[in-house]
Amino acid sequence: MSLLRPLYEKYFRVEVKGVENIPAEGGALIVANHSGTVPLDGLMMQVAVHDNHPAGRHLRLLAADLVFVLPVVNELARKAGHTLACAEDAERLLRAGEIVGVMPEGFKGIGKPFGERYKLQRFGRGGFVSTALRAGVPIVPCSIVGAEEIYPMLGNARTLARVLGFPYFPLTPTFPWLGPLGVLPLPTKWTIQFGEPIPTDSYAPEAAEDPMLMFNLTDQVREQIQHTLYKLLVQRRSVFF
Repeated sequence: MSLLRPLYEKYFRVEVKGVENIPAEGGALIVANHSGTVPLDGLMMQVAVHDNHPAGRHLRLLAADLVFVLPVVNELARKAGHTLACAEDAERLLRAGEIVGVMPEGFKGIGKPFGERYKLQRFGRGGFVSTALRAGVPIVPCSIVGAEEIYPMLGNARTLARVLGFPYFPLTPTFPWLGPLGVLPLPTKWTIQFGEPIPTDSYAPEAAEDPMLMFNLTDQVREQIQHTLYKLLVQRRSVFF
């Protein structure tokens, strides 16, 4: 946290709204949009929850397999409390009363071209909804504005990405043209808004196996996040201020 706070407070100047929608105790699943070419949005969301929630709650992020095979990144992710994005780990944490964060767009979200910014990608088959239903915890939609512009992805070197084993290799206005300096993200102004929680404890345990319910709840969460993104974009004065 101490390493991330200067980035959070001084560089991205994150504004947080709706933190009261995260329960003071017990498990909850926070579902957010994913963007930015480099996944800094999850880390900023983690700081936002801990530093703004009255109970100082910790957010446990579900991360992709790639995170846990990269040197250094692997160790940092584990020490930060992140875990593998699988239903078993997520359900175990939720039943233990943890706040769990998931970004269902995955690499499709952070690796999308700049021209598609703030347009949510597909949320998969609704596995996160099924996990929340089995654990009986609320789903808290989260919308993040500002991350899309930190590394505007203008192109994708697909051949190089395949050689390196990455899902994509971004080409931005500064990277790789400016060398190490091009890795520096643009100092955009961020807003993170936590929406009204969607309760799941009223459903029977077998509801987690109902595909139509999965589809409807997934669509409800996705629409709520997308609607809030558009609202925040209309309200912001500038990308940088």
